Amino acid sequence: MRTLIATVFNYSLDGLLADEGTAFWDFCFSLPENEHPDDPGQLEFLRNAHAIVLGRTAYEGIAAAMTTSNADHPFARVLTAQRKIVFSTTMATADWANTSIASGDTAEEVDRLRRGGDGYLVVMGGVALWRSLMALDLLDELHVSMFPYIAGEGTRLFDGVPASYRLDLMSSSASGNGIVELRYGRHRG
Repeated sequence: MRTLIATVFNYSLDGLLADEGTAFWDFCFSLPENEHPDDPGQLEFLRNAHAIVLGRTAYEGIAAAMTTSNADHPFARVLTAQRKIVFSTTMATADWANTSIASGDTAEEVDRLRRGGDGYLVVMGGVALWRSLMALDLLDELHVSMFPYIAGEGTRLFDGVPASYRLDLMSSSASGNGIVELRYGRHRG
């Protein structure tokens, strides 16, 4: 059975996502890790996923960025070639290559994606999908890129999720810029 891994990039110490137009967004995208991402490990992680899972809003933003102004971005080549599944009840079609739409019950759609093989599925966003997956207790792992920044403004990722959600630290590493990569597994014991 495939593992469902949620990835959270550009996350502040005070628990906020970098929303476009904020000082935290500007800080995140001024760092080499975001400005010129070339970490072979990150690219390989995405390349080896069975599929990339996205909510509608995340899909629209990432697809637009990776197929137009950032088409030469290292992630663009990987993400365009990769199988993508968009969770949406409002989308009828998806124009980005290798994309299909999951419009049924979220738990049933995730169960269907998990069956039939090993490996993992990467949830890249968005916030509503993450919250839904947490509320349904479907996430197996949570990978967080914690930036050395107190944002003060932005979207709170964990608003409206279960009051108790225990995680086990699987690994951690820090970059020279102070970004801490945290890898947690959902506690199931």
